[in-house]
Amino acid sequence: MHPVSHAEDHQGTRRDFIYYATAGAGAVVTGAAVWPLVNQMNPSADVKALASIRVDVSTIAPGTQLTVLWQGKPVFIRARTEDEIASARAVDLGDLPDQNAENANLDAAADASDENRALSEDGVWLVQMGVCTHLGCVPLGEAGDFGGWFCPCHGSHYDTAGRIRKGPAPRNLPVPVAEFVDETTIKLG
Repeated sequence: MHPVSHAEDHQGTRRDFIYYATAGAGAVVTGAAVWPLVNQMNPSADVKALASIRVDVSTIAPGTQLTVLWQGKPVFIRARTEDEIASARAVDLGDLPDQNAENANLDAAADASDENRALSEDGVWLVQMGVCTHLGCVPLGEAGDFGGWFCPCHGSHYDTAGRIRKGPAPRNLPVPVAEFVDETTIKLG
């Protein structure tokens, strides 16, 4: 057996220190280089500010709609007429290509009845994303074969409840998280 000299033990300790110091410095430098790349994936300040917005709907007359921009996408807020509500409520759910409500305010299993799509119990207020579920175009209001919305890009027809009725769109126009905060103000988000 060879006795370990005090000098060799000191060299081993010094070598270990250099390895640990180098590894620690490398970890700090790597973290400093990677952090900006990870941080850029966080939402920007303007997106955070638009996480929820309040919309005054006091000037929207029955039969008209307001389009607002929320989170970079159009949102249709429509005050429906009695005829539009009656038309939407008369539809047999079996005739719908997408029988889900697509309403972020309800359980995912909720059906696409007009009552599950409208924001208000009386059915007057309809709030939905204004983006066609086929390829993301913006549909035109009060158009198409069903009197609701029509996407001229590829021919998707939506009814007065924003449900897909004809064309290539696979889903109903989605209803975002929304609620009335008072009689004339809707909060999105």
